[in-house]
Amino acid sequence: MNLEKRTLIFQRLQAVNPNPATELIYTTPFECLLAVMLSAQTTDVQVNKATPKLFARANTPAGILALGKEGLKSYIHSIGLYHTKAEHILGACRRLITHHHGEVPSKRQALEALPGVGRKTANVILNVAFGKPTIAVDTHVFRVANRTKLAVGTTPLAVERKLMRSIPKPFRKHAHHWLILHGRYICKARKPLCDLCPIEEYCEFEAKFCVSRDLQLK
Repeated sequence: MNLEKRTLIFQRLQAVNPNPATELIYTTPFECLLAVMLSAQTTDVQVNKATPKLFARANTPAGILALGKEGLKSYIHSIGLYHTKAEHILGACRRLITHHHGEVPSKRQALEALPGVGRKTANVILNVAFGKPTIAVDTHVFRVANRTKLAVGTTPLAVERKLMRSIPKPFRKHAHHWLILHGRYICKARKPLCDLCPIEEYCEFEAKFCVSRDLQLK
């Protein structure tokens, strides 16, 4: 895909949503970290149902540690994999206190050293909490990048690297959210809404016209 087409794609996504943002609810970098850690393999909606009560009770590393494992689990038990996530969150809180004075670090290496924080989570924190032009490749970004041919790859890391090279610089800061939201609401896994897609004319998805016709006939 050439530069002109890539630019037009992001201009269209920007026109539809000039200021995209995460759908997770948070007010501080630490709350952002916890929300993102909790969102693994579940929906933002489920996380947002649990975190307001949790954050009202404890929204600092020391506060979370004071809850203890059972106390923390009582707030997040509705979220998938909550046993493991509770352990990771408590481990991350301990490291934040011992290595970062209780503050969330803004460097990738330091973030990835936190229990339960991998590359994707670190990319989200760097982008959402600190405004850095990183791309977190989740299932939605992976699908959109491959379908449109913005960045074809067989692994999240391969797609991330290609996106960082192919996305025009003026759009990199918000590209993460434009692609996630586009995949979540338009370029869906089973039935992409090609007839409603703002970038349909620039997309190189081979099956898009067939999908669009099928949707119109239903």
